[in-house]
Amino acid sequence: MALVVAYVPDLMLASRVSEPLRSAGHEVVIADFPDRADEADVLVCDLDQVDPVEAAELGRPTLGFYSHLDVETGRAGREAGLALVVPRSRMARDIIGLVADLTEG
Repeated sequence: MALVVAYVPDLMLASRVSEPLRSAGHEVVIADFPDRADEADVLVCDLDQVDPVEAAELGRPTLGFYSHLDVETGRAGREAGLALVVPRSRMARDIIGLVADLTEG
């Protein structure tokens, strides 16, 4: 399984990332950006808190998520070259599948 490093400062949101991934067998570390990026198989970034360009520069497969109302942040994540950029609601309901998409390639 993968080491997922998540940059998600909001504790409620962090649990919505970590709990399902841990139950699927992944190791999850909630960290301050950009700590432990060099160890990660996958990064998960709250794009409200992490600059998408800086996240892309880390060179790891990255799932970025954003508020569905903030289309500009979603666009910025895609333009920065993040592997996956999805609304927060999709991330919350399909985090296991999204991380699988990034680890299978």
